[in-house]
Amino acid sequence: GGSVFARVGTRASSAQSRMLPSLLGRRMLAGSALRGLATRATAAPNFGTVSDGLVERLGRACARVSTNPSIRHRHGDDESHHAAIPPDVVAWATSTEEVVGIVRLCAEARVPIIPFGSGTSLEGHIQALHGGVCLDLSLMDAILQVNEGDMDCRVQAGVTRLALNTHLRHTGLIFPIDPGADASLGGMAACGASGTAAVKYGTMRENVLGTTAVLADGRVMRTGGRARKSSAGYDLTRLLVGSEGTLGVITELQLRLHPLPTACSAAVCTFESLAGGARAVAAILQCGIPVARCELLDASAIAAFNAYPKEVSDMLLLPTLFLEFTGVSKESVSEQAELAHACCAEEGGSEFKWATSEEERKRLWAARHTTYYASLALRPGSKGIVTDACVPISCLAEVMRATAEDVTAEAVVGPIFGHAGDGNFHVILPVLETDSADYVARLNRINDRLIRRTLAVGGSCTGEHGVGSGKRKYLPLEHGDEAVAVMATIKHALDPLNILNPGKVVDISMPAIS
Repeated sequence: GGSVFARVGTRASSAQSRMLPSLLGRRMLAGSALRGLATRATAAPNFGTVSDGLVERLGRACARVSTNPSIRHRHGDDESHHAAIPPDVVAWATSTEEVVGIVRLCAEARVPIIPFGSGTSLEGHIQALHGGVCLDLSLMDAILQVNEGDMDCRVQAGVTRLALNTHLRHTGLIFPIDPGADASLGGMAACGASGTAAVKYGTMRENVLGTTAVLADGRVMRTGGRARKSSAGYDLTRLLVGSEGTLGVITELQLRLHPLPTACSAAVCTFESLAGGARAVAAILQCGIPVARCELLDASAIAAFNAYPKEVSDMLLLPTLFLEFTGVSKESVSEQAELAHACCAEEGGSEFKWATSEEERKRLWAARHTTYYASLALRPGSKGIVTDACVPISCLAEVMRATAEDVTAEAVVGPIFGHAGDGNFHVILPVLETDSADYVARLNRINDRLIRRTLAVGGSCTGEHGVGSGKRKYLPLEHGDEAVAVMATIKHALDPLNILNPGKVVDISMPAIS
């Protein structure tokens, strides 16, 4: 069926490649702004093609290769509205050495390489805009070392967040970065992920101590180490974290671990207005209360939350703040909670509703993590245009208020929720294949105005999802032309052939989409 295993290979014909979108019913969303992402680049003269000979050599160099259409489609399709653009072939690696072999073969043939972890990204990161080889790292799932006394570990890039924490369950340690999806740790590092616990533990940038990465010419580079700080040379670790596979293929990570809290409690609090909830969050942070999680959902997100299958009771249809407090004792947790409640009360917040047992807390946060899919379920069969604004805390209330008014004025479905504790929030804009061009245009206007509103107050167009192909056009607005030019210079220096995930973050070749 077009699939190749264990070092033997055939290649799908170019006709099959062209027919794949229609064969698999590729999403072609209404509206030119979305349709533009559905087409592979038509002009990329500097790239080579995936020949039968290359597929055969890849089969000898790595654990497995496949040209099966459905497998290729899966590897070009993320969790968002961006249309699937499949690679020509998928290659699985099990070691850094196999990644080196794949990269060298692709460099020799000038064929693009698209690294793949678990496919949960949201900005078109895995689209094969110029075709090429999808390098699947999911088989690189070994936990190589755990140093309990130093609270760090070393893992291969394909290890998932939940797999690592399961492995750590008897050590009293956790890796707390929690984006919701059970993403691969290599993918989380590549996208600079964070999630609900970032207000306390930071993002992947603060929790990656070092990496092993394969560069575009096949050289292996090791960055960082196990020390908690260093002033030695350029910080290449943080250059790679958030680079989205455009500067190197991360194959191993040295990660910072954290102790499990001794005491923990969670609570929810409702507000009459979304802005009131956002102001309460600002007050909590300004008072120095060390909240572990701080999530704010608007009334439409609560409606989606209530309608979706879950193991917690329905909530009032009001803007709601989810809080978690941790500490070394029950007394310290109670003290934090009392101060936070006082901040909420000043902004019209309700009494706290508590979830004190571990099982209750797990159910509450599991339900919170389904909010994205619950939002999509408001329009069954939809995919999500996912915004990712991050603003200074003092601006959160006004930006969220203006965005909520925008959603209402445009008369679209758009639940709002996010990690209010670090100023990062999302509007989920479900879009259907059958939506009119006018409806899709309204969704795009909301997204565009939100990004520009965010940048106007000194924020970022993406707090945790990354740039990919979807937000590339906003990078000059956020950083300026000179900064983007420097990024392009770095990209060109490390990847002069532009074979590492081309068309993402910055593009140094032809326009990546037609």
